Amino acid sequence: MSLPTLTFQRVELQLRDPWQLARTRKAQVCTVIIVRLQFEDGITGLGEAAPVARYNESCESVESFLNRLDLSGLTLKDPDASLERIASLKGSPAAKCAISTALLDAVGKVRGKPLYTLLDLPFENGRYRTSFTLGIDNETKIRAKTRAAEPFPVLKMKVGTAADKQHFQALRSVAPNKPVRLDANEGWSDKEHALAMIEYFAGMDNIQFVEQPLPATAPIQDWVWLKQRSPLPIFGDESYHTAADAERAAECFDGVNVKLAKTGGVAEALAALRAAKRLGLKTMLGCMIETSVAISAAAHLAELCDYLDLDGNLLITNDPFVGVTADKGVLSFADAPEPYGIRVSPR
Repeated sequence: MSLPTLTFQRVELQLRDPWQLARTRKAQVCTVIIVRLQFEDGITGLGEAAPVARYNESCESVESFLNRLDLSGLTLKDPDASLERIASLKGSPAAKCAISTALLDAVGKVRGKPLYTLLDLPFENGRYRTSFTLGIDNETKIRAKTRAAEPFPVLKMKVGTAADKQHFQALRSVAPNKPVRLDANEGWSDKEHALAMIEYFAGMDNIQFVEQPLPATAPIQDWVWLKQRSPLPIFGDESYHTAADAERAAECFDGVNVKLAKTGGVAEALAALRAAKRLGLKTMLGCMIETSVAISAAAHLAELCDYLDLDGNLLITNDPFVGVTADKGVLSFADAPEPYGIRVSPR
C-alpha cells in the first residue's frame, strides 16, 4: 500500500475590515495553511491550519510540523487508529487539526457520508445560528459594521480596551435591542476591574455572556471570585483548550468556547465539548479567521453546542472554497457542491 501524498500551501486571507482584539495589533491580512492529503485511490482530503501567535504557533511552526510528519501510519481503512496517532504527536495543534480534518474529509468521501454522519451526529439545515463578530474599532466604524451586520440575529463584540463603554454605546445606537455577546480576550487585567465592567454591561439589555474577561494566567482563585460575583455568565476561551481542562473550567466558568484549531482537530473538539457538557457547562463552538474549509468542518459539530460563533470565513473577501453558508446567520449545507466529507469544494 502506497503512502498518501501530503501537500500544503500558505493562503493570505484579505479581511473585509481591519481586525483587532484586546492585546493585539490591527491587521488587514491573516495567513492560513491549506493542507491536501491524497490517497492512492485518488481521494483527496482538505484541511486547514490557522496558527495564532497567542498560542505560540506560526506558519513556520506549522510547516515544520508538516514537513516532519511520518505519513506511514495514516490510512483510510483504520481512521480511528490514524487519528489517535496524529493526536499523540507533540506540538502544533493547528497542524494536527489540518491533518486530521483532511483525513476525515477523505474518509467521508470514500464512504459516501458527510462528516456529521461519520460522527453519528445530526445536522439540520436552518436549525443552527451563528453570531457575527465586530472587532475593536472606532465608534464610526462600529456603527457602520453594526448596520452591515443587521441580518444576523446575534452580535459578538470584542472588548478589553479603555473605550469599551463608548464602543458598546456606538453599537447600541444602531442596534438597541439585538442580543450581544462580549469577548474581552483577556483584556481586563484584574478581577476587580473585570467585575466593574461586567456589572456595567449587566445593566444593559440583551447581553448573553462575557467571554474570557481575565488572562488565562490569572490564579484560579481570581476566576472563582469573579464567577461567584458576576451578574452575567462567564465563558472561557483562552483558558479552555482540551477535555483535560474541563474540571478546572467547571470551577471558573459557566461555559466554554471550543475551537478546532485550539484543540487539535475534530475528535479533540468533540471530546472537549462532551467533557464540558458532562460537567454542566454551556458550550460554544468558535473559530479563528479561517476559510470555509475549517468553518465547514466545525459546523458538523453544531448539534453539540448551545452557541455558535462560526463567522471566520464571513470576515474575509477571498475565501477560496465553498462549503457551509450562513445567510442571516443560519448555517446550511444545502448549497454545498460536495455532498461528502466536510462538504467543501474549491471555488
